[in-house]
Parts: sequence; C-alpha cells; structure tokens
Amino acid sequence: MASVKKVVLAYSGGLDTSIIVKWLQENYQCEVVTFTADIGQGEEVEPARAKALAMGIKPENIYINDLREEFVRDFVFPMFRANTVYEGEYLLGTSIARPLIAKRLVEIANEAGADAISHGATGKGNDQVRFELGAYALKPGVKVIAPWREWTMGSRDSLMAYAEQHNIPVDFKKAGKKSPYSMDANLLHISYEGGILEEPWAEAEEDMWRWSVSPETAPDQATYIELTYKQGDPVALNGQSLSPAEMLTILNKLGGENGIGRLDLVENRYVGMKSRGCYETPGGTIMLKAHRAIESITLDREVAHLKDSLMPKYAEMIYNGYWWSPERQMLQTLIDHSQQYVNGVVRLKLYKGNVIVAGRQSDDSLFDTKIATFDEDGGAYNQKDAEGFIKLNALRMRIAANKGR
Repeated sequence: MASVKKVVLAYSGGLDTSIIVKWLQENYQCEVVTFTADIGQGEEVEPARAKALAMGIKPENIYINDLREEFVRDFVFPMFRANTVYEGEYLLGTSIARPLIAKRLVEIANEAGADAISHGATGKGNDQVRFELGAYALKPGVKVIAPWREWTMGSRDSLMAYAEQHNIPVDFKKAGKKSPYSMDANLLHISYEGGILEEPWAEAEEDMWRWSVSPETAPDQATYIELTYKQGDPVALNGQSLSPAEMLTILNKLGGENGIGRLDLVENRYVGMKSRGCYETPGGTIMLKAHRAIESITLDREVAHLKDSLMPKYAEMIYNGYWWSPERQMLQTLIDHSQQYVNGVVRLKLYKGNVIVAGRQSDDSLFDTKIATFDEDGGAYNQKDAEGFIKLNALRMRIAANKGR
C-alpha cells in the first residue's frame, strides 16, 4: 500500500463504511477521519459518531455536517433551473448529491491535514466516478482510496465474515433488518436497486416504496398549491416564504401524499452497463412541472428552445460526474442568465400521481392577450404579414421541388 498518513472517509456508519474504517487502519496503517453528511436522507446521522468512536476514531476526527440547505440551494436549485432530466426521465437525485460530498471531503482533508480521501462506492457504479472527478477538480494532488477496487471481498457474506473476524459492531448483523434493496436517499429523492429489480421484467413490489402512496390509493380530492418563483427558484409556497430545504421537504410530503414522483428506469451508466433502478422524487417532480410552467410565459421563444437543446448535455455532465468541470460551469452561467425574468406564481393541482398546471401569472410575462386572442384584436396583429413570412420560409423548399429534389 502507498504511504498514507491520514485519510478522510465518507462514512455512513453502515456495514460497508464500518468495514472500510478497519480495513484502512489495517492495510494503510493510517489515521482515519470520518465525515458523515446530513443531506436529508431521513435517517439520524448522529449515531455515526458513536459508531466511529467504537471503531477507535478520535473525537476530533469525527465530522458530522448538516448540509441540507447548501445541498438544495447550491446544487438542486441550479440544476432545476435547467429543467434537467437524464435520458428523458431521471431527475438525477443521486448524481447531484455527489459533488457536494466530494467538495466537503476535500475541505475536511484540507482542514485536517489529510493526504487522502476514501469512499465506499463500488467499482461497477457511477458514484466512484462522481466522487473522484469532483475531488481531483478541487484538489488535484489528492490521493483517492477506493477499497472496493482494492480488496478481495466481493459479497455481503465476505463482508460479514470480515466484520465478525474484527469484532466490528454492525447493525445489519441483526436478523431481518436488511432491506432486499440497495437504497440511497437525500432531500431530493430515494433510489432502489438490486433484489428483484435486477430482472427488468419484474414489477417493483408495492411495499418497496417509502415516500409515496400508490396513485390508486391517493386521495380522491385534488390538492391545489401555489408556488412563487424568483429568478427561476421557488421561494414561497401558498404565499409563505420558505428556505430551499424547507421548500423541498414540504413538496416531498405533498407529492408523496398524492402518489407523485415514482419512476422505474433502465438507465445507461457511465461505466458502460445498463442498470435498472426505481426512484421516488415527489418534490422534484412538482418543481420541474412548475418551473416549466413559469418559464412558458416569461422566457423568449429562442431562449427557451436553446435551453431545451442544451439540457440533455447538461444532464449528462451531472450524471457522469462533471459538476465541477469548466463546461458545466459555463453552461450554468448561461442558464442562470436566462432566469432573471423567470418570476411569478404557478398554481398546480396534485392528483393521483399527476402534477397538473392550473394557472400561471407573472409581472414579467411575455404573453400578450391582445395578440393571442381569437377575438378581435383591434389591429394588434396584422394577419396579412403571415403571407410573406410563409413564402420566405418556403423558398428553399420550393427551389428544391422545382429541381425535382
């Protein structure tokens, strides 16, 4: 093993990262610093402190940070200004959390004087790429230790045997405590992989879903809400100002109660394989619909179309781990500039898995009723102008048709 004096580990306190702590101590003979992030995963993060102490981590080397507001404000909201969707469906709930974790890993490494960072992502997944691209972008000389690419353990049984051998206290050792799925949650979404989901033909079990009721059992009465937008971000719900994390938390609750935000997807991972996963993104699904609605009346046509044409590339950058790249930052500047007039209120109807736009209004609206009306417009629009417009746009096709093409 290469010489490492101190390493910062992204630590959840679960089976994998608890084993990694011991493995790092044993194989690298180094001091371990643990970092546990609260990004709204819905689980108590403080027990990670007791677990780290039990693993011999010094109290001053245990970092537990509440990053919920930063996560939504600086990562989720900027992404949603672009109406970002990967491969037509995925709202990138896992992907967008990784650059924040990478950023904090590097910050702690600098604070603690560590010369390496470590994570528990496997060698088959996207997260290893996202963590490490972010780390190298922010701290080019950092050493990254990815145990799943180094050790010989390849199954849950081998991990459990290692835990038993080294007296590692792991909650999952209790019978019946393990979910059949590999799950990852944050304030934007919860994901499910593994188990029966590895068979694309198998329908996800109803009791798998944690955040939402099924659309069939959602209330028969629709829920109406109003979202106020300022420069592309939702800032108030039903007239009440909310912080970014508060906004997403409440929208998750409202969406989940109405069966909104479920997704079953086979996606193309950056490492090359196809993977089937299920996702719940209730608040994000509401925000995407609302944002497109307010943009529909406040954005110039060509600006809106240009944004839509760039969005798949922007989504790909985030999915593949290039949040900290110059090209993503360049696109973000363009996207943010487009949002200066995206202000106003959207009224939505939430009903049995659906998010339905019921109204939108803005002082910055480009919708002109006098021009758009089917009634008399008082001369606001000269319909004869359309004749020359059509002929000029048809010119190239007429020339080609005359040539028999």
